[in-house]
Amino acid sequence: MTTAVLHEGLSAEEAKAKSTAWAVTYADLVTLLLTFFILLLVIMNDAEKHIDRVINMLLDETYKELKENVESSYVRVERVTKGVKITMASGRLFKSMDAEVQPDVYPLLQQIGGIIRVSKIMRVFEDPRYKNLLEAIEKRGGFLNIEIRCEGHTDDLPLPKNSLYESNWDLSTARALNVVKLLSRFSQIEESKFSAMGYGEFRPVIDIKAVGKNPLDIEDARAKNRRVEIYLDAFVKTNTVTG
Repeated sequence: MTTAVLHEGLSAEEAKAKSTAWAVTYADLVTLLLTFFILLLVIMNDAEKHIDRVINMLLDETYKELKENVESSYVRVERVTKGVKITMASGRLFKSMDAEVQPDVYPLLQQIGGIIRVSKIMRVFEDPRYKNLLEAIEKRGGFLNIEIRCEGHTDDLPLPKNSLYESNWDLSTARALNVVKLLSRFSQIEESKFSAMGYGEFRPVIDIKAVGKNPLDIEDARAKNRRVEIYLDAFVKTNTVTG
């Protein structure tokens, strides 16, 4: 009788083990799937980082060339988060309260446009060395977007009533647009790559309220705030489908 009970006990344990065996298999499957997705995520992140590195490398080369060739006492070239930034003092570009670019600045804009036109970042679509890069971006449902953006800024002084422009906003926008038109013409880069916007006095590099009361310091700050900024940027943009 003791032997029979023992056999029955073993049978019950075996039945219990069999009834829960699926849980072990399921847990293994979940672990494998989780490992697969983590590995896939790591691979995708590495690929995206590689794409960003190549784009930044191309922008770095253009930055160095622009800095070496166009930087001066009134032109500053910087490598920033938004790409390559060229800052030009408005005092050299325009007459007071005017948006027409001075003809003596044309050679500078021609030089900037020429450097950008022949830069590797602008010729990436023609260069077979970057075919794999563009294909990798396309496989991720995106495309390499290149922008040349011009932003106009003024000081905080209101325009007189006889001004051609209603506000500093209008003046800064007109200035940015005129610079963009010349850059597009001189560089012969397609117009779709360009954009222009004006911020008036609302994005100063120096806060006039924090300068103090010295008239020379105030005028110097206002001169620095009157500027045009040109940005060359490149980044991956996702294709959007509109219905």
